[in-house]
Amino acid sequence: MGHRFISFTKEVGFLKYLKNTSWLMGEKVIRLVVALSIGVWVTRYLGPEQFGVFSYAQSFVAIFTAFSTLGLTDIVMRELIKSQDNKNLLLGTSFGLQTLGSVFIMLCLAVTIYFNNNDALTNKIIIILGLVTFINSFGVISAYFYSAVKSQYVALPGLIGLIISSLLKVYLIISKASLIYFVYLLAFDVVFLMAGQIWYYHREGQSILQWRFSRKMAFELLKDAWPLVLSSVVISIYMKIDQVMIQEMMGSVAVGEYSAAVRLSEAWYFIPTIICSSLFPAIVNAKLKSHDLYMTRLQRLYDLMAFLGFIIVIPVLIFSKWGVIFLYGEAFALTAPVLNIHIWAGVFVFLGVANQKWFISENLQAYNILCLSIGMFSNVLFNLYLIPIQGILGAAYATLISQFIASVLTPLFFKKTRISFFMMVRSIFFINYLKLLFKI
Repeated sequence: MGHRFISFTKEVGFLKYLKNTSWLMGEKVIRLVVALSIGVWVTRYLGPEQFGVFSYAQSFVAIFTAFSTLGLTDIVMRELIKSQDNKNLLLGTSFGLQTLGSVFIMLCLAVTIYFNNNDALTNKIIIILGLVTFINSFGVISAYFYSAVKSQYVALPGLIGLIISSLLKVYLIISKASLIYFVYLLAFDVVFLMAGQIWYYHREGQSILQWRFSRKMAFELLKDAWPLVLSSVVISIYMKIDQVMIQEMMGSVAVGEYSAAVRLSEAWYFIPTIICSSLFPAIVNAKLKSHDLYMTRLQRLYDLMAFLGFIIVIPVLIFSKWGVIFLYGEAFALTAPVLNIHIWAGVFVFLGVANQKWFISENLQAYNILCLSIGMFSNVLFNLYLIPIQGILGAAYATLISQFIASVLTPLFFKKTRISFFMMVRSIFFINYLKLLFKI
């Protein structure tokens, strides 16, 4: 009887986590569908130049965003899972730190705007998007819901806001609204999401008015968070610097053509994140049982990531030219060649996400930051060299090369990480699949 009760309890717990994950996956899939429909329509309506201005402003602000979030969500979630006793102090301190981070962001944006040559509209958009980071500070509530296995209270406001926002975008397109209204709508998305989370938080019997700030806890949180902040800053620069550099070297039209390709290429990046997060506990458990089992499961994860990456690449290469014209129109004709190059970076991104989990499993996060930093610097250097020669195609090649360097090649140079390089190479060349096929 006792064994059956334990089995039933485990089954209920599994279903609870499965339901929790399904909310997150469902939201991502719906967002992908909207991005490939309403999002594409907005891009087509704005055209390369206005869409380029919008994308440049978003990329510019995104480079500084890590100083707002401070990598605190995962740390706060970890502490809440351990104990709910200091919940209000933990959430209040995290909120206060993120708000101070937003102040720092606004100071950085103000200084850079003073010295740049952007037009008034571009700088106005940058300021609006910078101010939105203050609203994002309420995102610490999501850590509470994740810790309580109640992701639906994060997903539901996002989905409702997505529906409202999509309808408003259609209205703006039909009414031939100017670019700035789409910027206001982006700010509305964030405000609605945070308001929804606050509402659900209060419905759960909690109150943000009970939050308190602790200087002692702030130092403790920052002590744990600084590697994540550094990693986030590196990733932000790594992922967004190309669009900023294209703007400075070529102008808004080129940014628009390039960004349209990037959005299609990166639309799939949520897949490895969710899959690796779901399979990571099984890999950690395998490490506790057997080294051979651990390495087998890890290799299978790399194999799966490489396989999924190539599965996405192949149809994109086949249909890119027709698909881009169909989705965006003739004005974005240069987007297809960029997409054909940029999409290959996804294979290395998929492997990189799996490799980051391995870094965590082996407690080698410092090497992860080092690999990402090398990738970031290589991306900047290749952009500086290739954009003047090949334009936006050069930026796509720079992304592809730097992703390979950061995700696959760099681990080869360090003894502690070298094994992951060989495992990823086996995956890229489908060594294990070929062995099964030919029964070697």
